[in-house]
Amino acid sequence: MASSRRSFLQVLAGGSLCLAEDNAISAKPLRGVFPIAQTPFTDSDKLDLDVLLEQLRFIDRGGVHGFVWPQLASEWASLSEAERMAGSEALGAAAKKLRPALILGVQAPSAEAAVRFAVHAKKVGADAIISLPPPGQTDSKVIAGYYQKVGAATDLPLFVQAVGKLSVATLVEMYKSIPTFRYVKDEAGEPLFRMHELHEQTRGEMKIFTGSHGRTMIDEMNRGASGTMPAASFADLYATVWDSWHAGNHREAMETFGRISMLISEVNVYGIASLKYILQLRGVFQNCRTRESANSPLDEKGKEVIRQMMEEIKPWLRTR
Repeated sequence: MASSRRSFLQVLAGGSLCLAEDNAISAKPLRGVFPIAQTPFTDSDKLDLDVLLEQLRFIDRGGVHGFVWPQLASEWASLSEAERMAGSEALGAAAKKLRPALILGVQAPSAEAAVRFAVHAKKVGADAIISLPPPGQTDSKVIAGYYQKVGAATDLPLFVQAVGKLSVATLVEMYKSIPTFRYVKDEAGEPLFRMHELHEQTRGEMKIFTGSHGRTMIDEMNRGASGTMPAASFADLYATVWDSWHAGNHREAMETFGRISMLISEVNVYGIASLKYILQLRGVFQNCRTRESANSPLDEKGKEVIRQMMEEIKPWLRTR
């Protein structure tokens, strides 16, 4: 153990480290469908830890590969530091007994705050960490410096959530200088057109996940994506697509993805409230309350269509 720690510290001092796709530091594979969890709130606007844990169990029952919280679809910016710490502790304790790998979001307005979240994620047993760039920051050197500090805070695998104008060149530079950074959730530009370049410039070591509700999931898998991070509401369907495709059952994967596509269209219109409404329909959430979408466009007509769609796809859901 002491030898391993010395080796890692040597890496941080300027060496290089190649992390395998199923990273040895993580006890669980970091590959597949890793949904961004929605954050449940009580009717009095408190973080509902019991429902958050039920969401993790729901993901586990659906045979989904991972669980990510809190990120954009989790309304992370509306959460207090105390809420994030409490949620992370509860998830860390529960995830140890379940299949999905746990990735905890550590982004914050400052690198110092993000480091606190990263250290805490390690303490509670996360399998990896993920971070958006500092809010509102566009300077690539500042962004790289932020990730340098976050990546050096622990030995956990680091996912960079690339958004805005975070270029391939900047990601590759960070890959070369941050030993723990070998995973990216790429939502900057069109990931389909950046995937080959990232793979080529990192000798295939950069593991690429995508977002945007997995709208081009079939194409992404065909190009060698390591995973996707959609929302949690129908993550079991995405897991069926992933498992079928990688078992060689491409037709089944495409048929299932066709059913997902109509839901993707709806949630793109109605946002986070619709994701929570689906979880409510599935018996996971108690309500579809949001903090960041006080004027949510989800109305009764929208709910009616979502109910009809969920009824239509019910035979293909892994968790009912």
